[in-house]
Amino acid sequence: MHCIINRRAQFSASHRYWLPELDLAENQKRFGAGSNFPGHGHNYTLYVGLAGELNEYGMVENLSYVKRVIKEEITSQLDYAYLNDVWPEFQQTLPTSENIARVIWQKLAPHLPLVNIQLFEHPELWADYRGNGMEATLTVKTHFSAAHRLASSELSEEKNYEIYGKCARPHGHGHNYHLEVSVAGEIDSRTGMLVDLGALQKVIDDFVVEPFDHSFLNKDVSYFAKVVPTAENIAIYIAKLLQEPIRELGAELDKIKLIESPNNSCEIYCRHSGKDSSFSSQQERVLASS
Repeated sequence: MHCIINRRAQFSASHRYWLPELDLAENQKRFGAGSNFPGHGHNYTLYVGLAGELNEYGMVENLSYVKRVIKEEITSQLDYAYLNDVWPEFQQTLPTSENIARVIWQKLAPHLPLVNIQLFEHPELWADYRGNGMEATLTVKTHFSAAHRLASSELSEEKNYEIYGKCARPHGHGHNYHLEVSVAGEIDSRTGMLVDLGALQKVIDDFVVEPFDHSFLNKDVSYFAKVVPTAENIAIYIAKLLQEPIRELGAELDKIKLIESPNNSCEIYCRHSGKDSSFSSQQERVLASS
């Protein structure tokens, strides 16, 4: 029986985004507050994903061994450390979340059957690395509040109520939406970044958060005048809005996850879907409801 397991670990560390070949003004322009001396810190959360066949004891790997390897190779060295100096890898490529995840993979791969390294810098920013050279994914989490009504103009009121239930009530209802935007790309061999994080956050704010926040989607966003704003359709539209601006930043939109409520969420997988496919051939949905 093939199985994937995850082991969590944590460490606190500081780092600084600074390239000695650039002067102060150039470092500040490129890295903003991240370039400030002597640096800044995070409480990192690490998830180590392992895969394999179950052994005779019902385990992929003995968790006591996994815990010991992670401590010896990673957390005992990184906890309360200044990352720029702790490992030689961070002398050449800065210790961004995506590059830390990549180097952690390199440290653990000789000992464990890895499938993914996921590193949270904080709850709204994390990186995933799966052993593919310099390729990684970076996820930004944000939120907006909006109202919507689930009803089609092509259906009778009776039919809308039959399909959408109380979500078809004429005055609509609201949600505090949580949005996760994942982008993929190559980690820059010097800066350690796969995308300019500030530019990515601005794209998400400009194209999604600002026009969607505190809106009635059916009336304030023209796309939903004729398209029912279900969580699935909202996620697909957000993917359409973000795909090209993210490509212009040098990355590729990988996934959109829209959390409508604690009981309902939707995921759209966007890579390799083609320019005009409207995410129809490759889209994948995960919808959980009570």
